[in-house]
Amino acid sequence: MKTVELAARTRELKGKGPARRCRADGRIPGVLYGISIEPQPLTVSTHEFVNAARGENTVRMMVNLKFDGNGRSEMALVRDVQKDPVTGRIVHIDFLHVSPDRKLKLTVPLKLIGIPEGVKTRGGVLQWIMRELEVECLPGNIPEIVELNVEALGIGDTIHVREIPIEGVTILSDLRRTVVSVVPPTVIKETVTTTDAAAEAAGEAEKVGEGEEGAESAEGKEGKEKAKADATAKKEEKKDRKKE
Repeated sequence: MKTVELAARTRELKGKGPARRCRADGRIPGVLYGISIEPQPLTVSTHEFVNAARGENTVRMMVNLKFDGNGRSEMALVRDVQKDPVTGRIVHIDFLHVSPDRKLKLTVPLKLIGIPEGVKTRGGVLQWIMRELEVECLPGNIPEIVELNVEALGIGDTIHVREIPIEGVTILSDLRRTVVSVVPPTVIKETVTTTDAAAEAAGEAEKVGEGEEGAESAEGKEGKEKAKADATAKKEEKKDRKKE
């Protein structure tokens, strides 16, 4: 992790009034604290801090505070940045004093590299479950970000915390936890409701009824034609007998 240099001034007056005047003068009030030092009220340039923090995660930014006048220099980690909820303006900063030989506990962000093979070729879905890790390390070994290459992941493949190698860093997060996985694509199956089934059955019954009715009509017509033919034949037979 890179270190940003900031010019700092000791702050003698405390309270809301002096803090407001400090911000009006273009400076941010803050405090430097730690295990081995007494809390030290201070101020830093608003312009300088904003420029240094641009594109950085300010809550994990390492700074070298150089105090005016006495040549004092202190290494610190930005622990908290308080902002006005309305304007978004920075109103206070907490700096945690760090020693080169004392380990720190903090969280570092995770970044995924590439598109999994299972997503590209088989329509799988990438599930990103953990986005940061809790770690412990010396100030000089703090990683800005932990990158994970996920290109080789196929359907059903998973990366766990225990599979993440970080040199000089002890991972405090549960090693069994899943960081990222690729799951099969969601398949939407068409379901037939009871109402649809009943309607379909009724339609089939209606078709069958129509078929039976048609058959009965044909049989009736055929019967009538046969009876008519029989009656005509009997009349002809009577005529022939009379002639004889």
